[in-house]
Amino acid sequence: MTRLNLQLNGSERAVNFAQGFPDFNTDARILDAAANALRGGFNQYATTWGAPQLRQAVARKQSAAWGREVDPDTEVTVSCGATEAMIAAMLAAIDPGDEVIVFEPFYENYGPDCIISGAIPRYVTLQAPDWSFDPEALRAAFNHKTRAIVVNTPHNPTGKVYSQAELELIAQLCIEHDAIAITDEIYEHLVYRGRHISLATLPGMRERTITISGASKTYSVTGWRIGWLIAPPGLTAGIRKVHDFLTVGAAHPLQVAIAAALELPQSFYVELLGDYRERRDAIVTGLRECGFEVQSPDGAYYVMAGIEKFGFDDDVAFARHLIEKAAVATVPASSFYHDLSKGRHQVRFSFPKKIETIERGLEALRRLRS
Repeated sequence: MTRLNLQLNGSERAVNFAQGFPDFNTDARILDAAANALRGGFNQYATTWGAPQLRQAVARKQSAAWGREVDPDTEVTVSCGATEAMIAAMLAAIDPGDEVIVFEPFYENYGPDCIISGAIPRYVTLQAPDWSFDPEALRAAFNHKTRAIVVNTPHNPTGKVYSQAELELIAQLCIEHDAIAITDEIYEHLVYRGRHISLATLPGMRERTITISGASKTYSVTGWRIGWLIAPPGLTAGIRKVHDFLTVGAAHPLQVAIAAALELPQSFYVELLGDYRERRDAIVTGLRECGFEVQSPDGAYYVMAGIEKFGFDDDVAFARHLIEKAAVATVPASSFYHDLSKGRHQVRFSFPKKIETIERGLEALRRLRS
């Protein structure tokens, strides 16, 4: 799998709908916490598997969310972002020759992470427009070689939020086949329709689920690279060993700052979701006006947009066309598939942007369409 190298020719008017990072300011309370940590002496190595302040804050937050105690000392590991958390989980829990089930389209690291771990990925397709999966196809993917399944909810790139029934089926199959679940829940606070359910909370799944999340998306600090894993003690022990050799540890002062961010009041999350709902509605409405085929995402901050009305049958060529003619960057959807042909008729838009940025990008697309 290759990543498209997006070139915007240095245009000051260019709009980057490709990369999922905000172009607005981080909450001042979080920045103040980081400044205080830098000046407060937290500038040397933290405990390899995470500063105590952050592990304790993660444990408090998840204990409240899950309705059961999470132990910061035996179940929580801090990583260099959710991306490092995923490869650490796979390297710790998977042996060469094992099979790992991955839903496609998928965040582009999952497939390579399986291969790096020596595992064989088995892909189950999420079907547009509602991004549902065929239960029988999922059943058929499980077998005696299955060690794990990767579940990303809310989902990048589609915005899918897995339902209770879908998660219950996944849990049932994991238990039947003695497999583990590795869940990427980095967008847990961005759910517009439905509700976020952690697979670890379902019966029989606490002891076989590695839950991954982090600070990047919720707190608008994608460059800080602070993530974490919550896993049963036996799995945590292996994850920490792998993590130590991968990265040693995440930035100490930023861990302390995120510990403070996790204590923000509920009003922070209400405002966050309201702002993102406004951004989602603006980009979905605008893209439809421009001629894209779009379903409003239920979660996360991405939109998969059909391009067939533009006369293109190649997503990479269309993405380059948007860059060259409108200075608007997107991601070709084929980069999220093992079978590239399944993504040829879509591109992904990312909307963690100021409303004025979204409107500027849409105006460029309207001019191109006309």
